[in-house]
Amino acid sequence: MKTLSMTGKAAPGQASRRGASGAGAAFLMLAPFLFVFVLFFLAPALQTFIMSLTESSLTRTNAFIGLANYATLMHDPAFWNSLRHTLYFAVLTVMPLAVLGLVMAMLVDHFQRGRSLLQASFFLPFVLPVSVMTLIVDWMLHPAFGLVNHIVGGERAWLADRDWAMPAVALGTIWWTVGFNMLLFLAALRNIPADLYEAATLDGANRLQLFRHITWPALRPTFGMALILQLIASFKIFGQTYILTGGGPFNTTRVTLHYMYETAFVQSDAGYAAAIAMAFVVVVTCLSLSQIGIMNWLGRRGG
Repeated sequence: MKTLSMTGKAAPGQASRRGASGAGAAFLMLAPFLFVFVLFFLAPALQTFIMSLTESSLTRTNAFIGLANYATLMHDPAFWNSLRHTLYFAVLTVMPLAVLGLVMAMLVDHFQRGRSLLQASFFLPFVLPVSVMTLIVDWMLHPAFGLVNHIVGGERAWLADRDWAMPAVALGTIWWTVGFNMLLFLAALRNIPADLYEAATLDGANRLQLFRHITWPALRPTFGMALILQLIASFKIFGQTYILTGGGPFNTTRVTLHYMYETAFVQSDAGYAAAIAMAFVVVVTCLSLSQIGIMNWLGRRGG
């Protein structure tokens, strides 16, 4: 018979063995993820940091130079310009993507007929590869026969205009990726109990009051998550600007990852490119943590 204490609970020795067994089982379940995380994320990140402390090219590693690359980076106008362009793109896309995703989800949830077709039409652009997306955007913005110029009139070269190139890339990105946010909000909407709406409607609540007191409080955590995901995704922009504009005109769309790519693979300065990558990680992490703090503060205030 198993040894039990006077209270009917397992003896201390048995409890410790069960705890050790549970910890071992948990470690075994986490082991595949930990292996992949260390192999494909932690080890490359550590290697990138070590490379940033050296004067290296793509083919060889030269002498250790300490923080010299970071000192140069602090006074590099090209880096700060690329970071400003990346931030500008994030301003143009993060909030619109979250708001439009919410509106589209509520629109899909409202319709009973044709709901699947409407949902698919909103989401399908998201499955396109970046090469196909940029091909469609380039065709729509073509100066001579583009659909946009046909609608607004004229023959404006949107992607060659230093004032309109980044907004044009941002609009194409919003069309391309807003379907993902729509699915996030649609899943959150369908988790709201219908009884809440029925009770509020019987009490005389109108549509605006239903949204303010039921829908929005339930969707606020999803909205915050969408903002954080879109901030990270927007700062990782590379393919759209690289294919559509090549960083032009006059480097007005050269974002940080584009500058890092040129530094590493065009100028063959891998050490300095690694320093750019590490500094960029710090910037994105700080912005994400700041956004999380703001969302938590607004949540505590009931915003």
